Amino acid sequence: MKPIIEVARGIGLKDDEIELYGNYKCKVDLEVIDRLQGMEDAKLVLVTAITPTPMGEGKTTVATGLGQAMYEMGYNVINCLREPSLGPVFGIKGGAAGGGYAQIVPMEDINLHFTGDIHAMTTANNLLSAMIDNHLHFGNELRIHPKRITWRRAMDMNDRALRNIVVGLGRELDGFVRSDQFLITVASEIMAIMCLANDVKDLKKRLGDIVIGYNYDGDPVRARDLNADGAMTVLLNNALKPNLVQTLNNSPAFCHCGPFANIAHGTNSVVATRMAVKLADYVLIEAGFGADLGAEKFMDIVSRVANYKPAAVILIATIRALKLHGGAKKKEALSATPMPDAVRKGLANLHIHIENMRKYDVPVVVAINEFVGMDTEEELQIVADDMEAMGVDYARCQVVVHGAEGGKELAKALINCLETRESNYHPIYPLDIPIEQKLETIAKEIYRADGISITKQAKKDIKNLTKHGFDNLPICVAKTQNSITDNPTWRGAPIGGWDLTVREIYVNAGAGFLVAICGDVMLMPGLPRVPASEKVDIDETGKTVGLF
Repeated sequence: MKPIIEVARGIGLKDDEIELYGNYKCKVDLEVIDRLQGMEDAKLVLVTAITPTPMGEGKTTVATGLGQAMYEMGYNVINCLREPSLGPVFGIKGGAAGGGYAQIVPMEDINLHFTGDIHAMTTANNLLSAMIDNHLHFGNELRIHPKRITWRRAMDMNDRALRNIVVGLGRELDGFVRSDQFLITVASEIMAIMCLANDVKDLKKRLGDIVIGYNYDGDPVRARDLNADGAMTVLLNNALKPNLVQTLNNSPAFCHCGPFANIAHGTNSVVATRMAVKLADYVLIEAGFGADLGAEKFMDIVSRVANYKPAAVILIATIRALKLHGGAKKKEALSATPMPDAVRKGLANLHIHIENMRKYDVPVVVAINEFVGMDTEEELQIVADDMEAMGVDYARCQVVVHGAEGGKELAKALINCLETRESNYHPIYPLDIPIEQKLETIAKEIYRADGISITKQAKKDIKNLTKHGFDNLPICVAKTQNSITDNPTWRGAPIGGWDLTVREIYVNAGAGFLVAICGDVMLMPGLPRVPASEKVDIDETGKTVGLF
């Protein structure tokens, strides 16, 4: 690793614009955005993938390796990635800083406490929770209905036992007894606000706009009504500054904020990306999970808020995943046994994601992320021939094994796409249509459902949200990442024959979107039978092991 101050200087940052956190990571002052305001914007490229499988499709790895490749080829490029959450790090996924020879570093720091951003968000979230219960305890002047409090406590760890709890048990002095819930911090509205805020002033306004629940008259109660927005802003002030790190070959990378895409909007902070597009000529931004989740929300929520104009989409597929979507069992998909028929059948899933991205009028480049020594030439050629037939730019990618060198073919394909194909980005729905119509548009156009099935609770929610003027906001769908549908067991491309079930809808007024809970998705994950934490340890030299 280079000292991070050298990386910062290399992209045009001044020494007094960075705040060092040791030798290899730093925060960058937001004033940089103002200083560079007149600079031309970089070409912004979204990196996404087909429907995820247990094997992983490699979005962070490919995005990082592509950045490394472009950097070595002489392009002025910056990666914009999300911060890992401790829940997946110690749960089923493990570390989230790339892999092999395509990583951002220092890997251990990034995967653990990093610069304390997510801890700050957890604290701000729970300060608001404490102030709500304190207000109830001391007379409830705002007449908050205890059974209509929508604000939840948070922690950055998978813990199913905290999904539904009761607080205030014990003596009278121990608080007001009521039911409550925990969600994982990355699903908190605080995380969404941090990702979408433009500056500290905007951050405070958004925090004040948070709807914590409703009073006895049915009117929304906001965080500013509790005078909580000022203290929350103080807790988050430093965390709002983007984090700068580097890849294995010293190319620059911003790693800031980390919302999940299955229960939140799935891309890093607006301030980091706004900074990157002024400092570089090309910016690679990663979206979480499949294109039906992270990419859809990037296009329909984030790009509206930040006024982004994405120039291209890189859509990642692996032979393993295509086999699984084509009917192979996990053990078969993981093996080196050629399964050309399964690959052909699994291509239907890739087709849906390509078609979906084209609906936004943004050109697509398919990255075939290889498992070197496992994928056969026959299987790889099947995908290549299919892309040729569809008229889609594509390239093979071997960044895990070969680092920057393994990403140069993809880099050339991307540059060619950017030079020969025009992006005319637009969202797929307007904001001034009813909530049901927005949901139906996403369900039909992106998930390929016949329509939507709205529960009694969701209908009640829609009526209430419309009454209070929240119906003009975009929709953030929370659903399983394991399928294009809301059923996690349905692989491949189930087109039609099902309806998207909308269980409930609530407003993230500070973030500026509605959250629609669909299917059986949970906002607080649980640990698997054998959590990744069992493999994490520290050796006799003090080095962390087992995070991969």
